[in-house]
This record gives sequence, C-alpha cells and structure tokens, in this order.
Amino acid sequence: MDPKRELSSVDIAALVSELRAHVGAKVDKAYLYDDGLVRLRMRDFDRGRVELLCSVEDPKFVVAADPDRIPDAPGRPPNFAMMLRNRIANADLVDVSQYEFDRIVTLTFEREAETTTIVVELFGDGNLAVLDSSGEVVQSLRTIRLKSRTVAPGSQYEFPGSRLNPLDVSYDGLIARMEESDTDVVRTLATKVNFGGLYAEEVCARAGVEKTLSIADTTATDHEALFDAIDRLAADLHETNLDPRLYEEDGRVVDATPFPLVEREDLDETAFDSFNAALDIYFDRLETEDEETKTTGEPDRPDFEAEVAKYNRIIDQQEGAIEEFATDAERERERAEAIYARYDLVDEVLTTVREARADGRSWDSIESTLSKGAERGIAAAEAVVDVDSREGTVTVRLDDLTVNLDPAEGVEHNADRLYTEAKRIEQKREGAKEAVAETREQLEAVEKRREAWEAGDDDAGDDVDDEADDEDRDVDWLARSSVPLRTVDHWYEQFRWFHTSDGFLVVGGRDADVNEALVKKYLEPNDRFFHTQAHGGPVTILKATGPSESSRAVDFPDLSLREAAQFAVSYSSVWKDSRFAGDAYEVDPSQVSKTPESGEYLEKGGFVIRGDRTYHRDMACEVAVGIQVKGETQVVGGPPAAIEPRTETSIRLQPGRYAQNDAAKLVYREFRDRFADQTFVRKVASPDQIQEFLPPGGSEIVDD
Repeated sequence: MDPKRELSSVDIAALVSELRAHVGAKVDKAYLYDDGLVRLRMRDFDRGRVELLCSVEDPKFVVAADPDRIPDAPGRPPNFAMMLRNRIANADLVDVSQYEFDRIVTLTFEREAETTTIVVELFGDGNLAVLDSSGEVVQSLRTIRLKSRTVAPGSQYEFPGSRLNPLDVSYDGLIARMEESDTDVVRTLATKVNFGGLYAEEVCARAGVEKTLSIADTTATDHEALFDAIDRLAADLHETNLDPRLYEEDGRVVDATPFPLVEREDLDETAFDSFNAALDIYFDRLETEDEETKTTGEPDRPDFEAEVAKYNRIIDQQEGAIEEFATDAERERERAEAIYARYDLVDEVLTTVREARADGRSWDSIESTLSKGAERGIAAAEAVVDVDSREGTVTVRLDDLTVNLDPAEGVEHNADRLYTEAKRIEQKREGAKEAVAETREQLEAVEKRREAWEAGDDDAGDDVDDEADDEDRDVDWLARSSVPLRTVDHWYEQFRWFHTSDGFLVVGGRDADVNEALVKKYLEPNDRFFHTQAHGGPVTILKATGPSESSRAVDFPDLSLREAAQFAVSYSSVWKDSRFAGDAYEVDPSQVSKTPESGEYLEKGGFVIRGDRTYHRDMACEVAVGIQVKGETQVVGGPPAAIEPRTETSIRLQPGRYAQNDAAKLVYREFRDRFADQTFVRKVASPDQIQEFLPPGGSEIVDD
C-alpha cells in the first residue's frame, strides 16, 4: 500500500477542530524552507511553544509539530519569510478554519488594527497565499492565473468553486446526488458526494453496502444505511469525538486517520490522544522512510532485534519494580507492627512532643529536652533519633527499624498510616504486574512480525545487519544512512547525570528543590557526597548502588572519584563565573545533615557538613557532550574522560561567550553535520536535549 502523501477533506475537518485550541497564541517568528514548507513559531500561553508547519509540496499537510522534531531554521530568510514576519510577528492567532469542505486551511491573525489571513491550499500543486484585511493577495508562493480563478499579488483572492459538503448533506440531498450518477456506489460517494476514495469505501463498509453495487440496483434500505453511516461520521467530526490511529504495513507508515477505519483493519495500528499528534508522527516518519528508500532503493528491514531488546529491558525493569514494591510494602507493615509492639513507648514519645508543642515550645527546645532525657537513660527519649522541625515529625528507632511519627496523631493513626501506605504500594505492585503482561504482549507482537517478515523473505537474514553483530563489529555509525533508535526511560534522567569511566552512576541537582529531593530520596549510606566550596553548586552523589538495589559498600576507583568531583565543579557557579578550575570536596552521607547548629539558619537546598572533608583541588571546568549509539541511543554529557570513550562522537566545551541555548544549537549543528542520518540526530540530540547537559552560564566549543 502506498502511504498517504496529502490530507483529505475529512482529515482537515478533524485537524482544524483540534488546531482551534491554539486560538489566542502569539506569533514569534515565521520561516520559509526551500521545499515549500512554512513554519510559524508561536507561544500558546496555556500550552507553551507551538510550531505550526504548513507544507504545500510533497507531502502536503498542516500540523502543530513537536518542537523536538522541527527542522533547523534556514539561513538568510527570503523575502517571503521577511514579509510574513513584518505582518504577523507578535500577532494573535484568532481563527483556524476549513474553507467549506475543500482541502484548504485558513489561518487568521490580528495585530492592533491589522488583519492578515494565510490560506494554505493542499490540493493540486499546492500553494500558500497571504491576504490583507480586504482579501487582497499580498504575496503567494505561486502565482496562479486560470480561467476559473487567479491567485497573484495585488489581486483579490479567489477560492475554488463551491463543493458539496457531505458532512452537512440531507437525506434528500444524498438521494438527489445518487440519482444523478450512472456508476457504482463507491464512486458516486467519492465524486458526487465529495468523500474521496478512502472515506467513500469506509462509508460503504460501515453501512454494510457492497461498494461495487450499481446505483441503479440500490434500495431504500441501502440509502438509509448509507445516510446513517454518513451522519454518524459527521457527528464524530462536528463534536470532535475522535479516536485517532496511525497505520503501518510491514513496519512502515501508510496512513493516519481521525478514527479507526474498517478499511484499515488488516494493518498494524497505534492509538493517539489527538489527531494532530498522529499526523505529526506520521509525516515525520514518512520523511525518514522516504530518505531510507532513496538511499537503499528499497525499504530497510525493520529493526526487530532492537525492539525485542527494548521490550526485554522494560520487562526486566518492571519485574525489578515488582520485587521492590513487595519489599517496600512488607517494610511498611513491619513498621506498623513495631509501633503496636512498643505501644507504650511510642505513646509516651507522641504525648511528650504534643504537649510540648501545645505549651508553645520550639522544636529546637524539644530536641534539646529529648537529648537530655536520653542522657539520663529515659527509654522514650533514647528511642528518638531525629526531630524534623520542617515536617513536624519525630523519628524513632524501634528495635532494628526507624519509624517516622506524626505527634499530631495518636499511636493508632500513625500505625494505620503505615498500613495504608503498604496497601498503596501493593496496588502499585499489581499495576506493575499488569504492565509486565502488556509489555509481554507487545514483545510477542514484535516477534510475530519478525517471523512474518522472515517467512516472506528467506534470504533477508543474509543481507541485513544484525544488531548483535553490530555491537561486535566496528560499525561506522556516522556514515550509516539509518541509525536504529534504542531508548528507555531511567529514574535518574530527572537530574543531571553521567556514568563514570568505571561504570558508576553520578547524579546531580539543578536547583535547591532538586538538591533536597536528591539527598532525601536517593542518598544511601555507601554513596559519596560531593560539593564545591563555591556558592550555588549542585549536590552531587556518586552512587554505590541503584535505588532498587540492596545497599552495599563499594571501593570507588580514584578515577570515578575525580570525575564526580569534576562534575560537581563544572556544573557549579565556577563555570558561570567563567573560571576554568575549582575545588570540590567529598564526604560520607552520614556527615550530611539538614539540622543546623543552634542559632544558625539553613537556607533551602542547603546542608550542614560535619567532620573531615576530602578535597579535590584544581578540577578542570570542562565538559563533553556526545551521542551514544551502542546500547542505548542517547545524548550524554559530563567529564570528557567519562563521555568521550563511550560515545560515537563528542564535543568538548569550556566556559565561554555563548548563552546556554545558543551553545546547544551550535553543538546540535555540529552533530548534524557529522552524522549522515540527520533525522536520528534530531530525535536523540535536539538542542533542547543537549541543553540539559550544558552547565549554567556561557560556553564555547573547544577546538580540536
């Protein structure tokens, strides 16, 4: 099946209903590309950045694209782009509409007293015209002079002749059009009723009327069934009751529709939350697959091995989470039972703290009193290991367990809270089990597709690179026309992160809130804590084990310690101050506390470090950003010694004159120039993704 290369009238009707959600967005800038593609960058104050693409070449479409998938801005803007910027920069989008039932989208913008309309023609050779408030053509991509209509600068824009809108047709109107026909049902619906081929077939299928049936042989029952099918389809479009689908055949996209089609039941399908999102993915993949076909002369074998590996990794992670949930739930139940087992002691602690707070005593005073009580051997005071004034909680040790207590509640309520938490975790465990089952089904579907492919081409295995072989061979990924994507989500990607040369994970904070969350949730006893002497440095943790693993002592190699220290320095204010080296220290987690000395104030995101520190002096302020291909495909960044060996290509940066976002764009362009598969670069290492790994402040590329 040939893939769809332009939007149908039905597609446009559905798409326009969704694009109207962006009415009110303000235009930032307009771009024109050589291939008849106009890009409008806008700001939607409810939804953020909007990138509206209007393509009037092959393929023809209008879509609000994911900002990560937009093409790079072209060089010097042509006159048409400058004209657009002059007319609609800072203008508000006030209307998105479809002209009658034609393949025409109109976009109306207002700025002060000036109205500009962009007419996107998605039929024939395609065209885009810019109109002033009077409907006069200011400029158009193509000049059209026909007997029926003219589109040229200085002329009044003329829409094509009116067509019947099948979505509004009455029963009598449908019958009248059918009576005018001397052909079969499907061609009558396609031409006389203006449904086009695919949706004409869909109406026949939904109505249960044979599409090749001659109009002369149709009955009143057939007419009613056809009208009911049209009416239901029209209602879904008018009410934006959509259920979008992307269809594939042999691993390649062939269509995207606003709802499931009976005519596409034999194809692989993927559901989407919005039709626009389905179209965005569809046309992006269509471009990629077109490039593959141009390069190879035939479609590439789908990368089944990468998909299988991906789903196996996901299953491993999900099963690990199930085990972790079981352990966590059991631990919460043990804590609840410990509270009841030491009922009198817990009650004494809670009562003491609650009465002290009722008397107006400060948390510091309460903590001091409990400390003195512990020195005198009072059992309840000895059990208290921490008082958290910010959370208003007390932590006690009951046998081998530590339990957080809320003094505002009684013993039973504190125990019930833990039992409830255990139940919540058990529910998450059951949800994880369901997720595993779903992932296994997806894995089986991929394996079946692989079997079907191989059954259809016995020689395919002799000519196609196997992923496992690729890992063992010296593959020139930079020169490959198509680089397979292999991605998986990791818990640490919410932070700054990298893996040391020895394979240890390092995570770092981005701001005060993240610093606190990092220490509170992920700092384990056998980790190492790093920080700089400079103000504003991120919390940096060298992890001994993952959060789902049992904590164990690790003898960290010196290289990993130095790389973690360099990471702490490079992402601190040292870089922002344009200094090229700085000092960092490391301590044990036990030395890190949120409790300040008496009379001192601890700002948000700050910590008290007690005891001796191990210093790393004059650590170079330098990072590398690279693209990893083997294993997972992703952009990574951190100390050059750790990043450069594990990436296919990398770029070093040091403090410099380019703002963070500008530096990210420079790096992206360099990567794009190095890889033959530029689509791959755009997906795994967009400027936004690169920026996540750049230190705060100015940067510049270090010359090789």
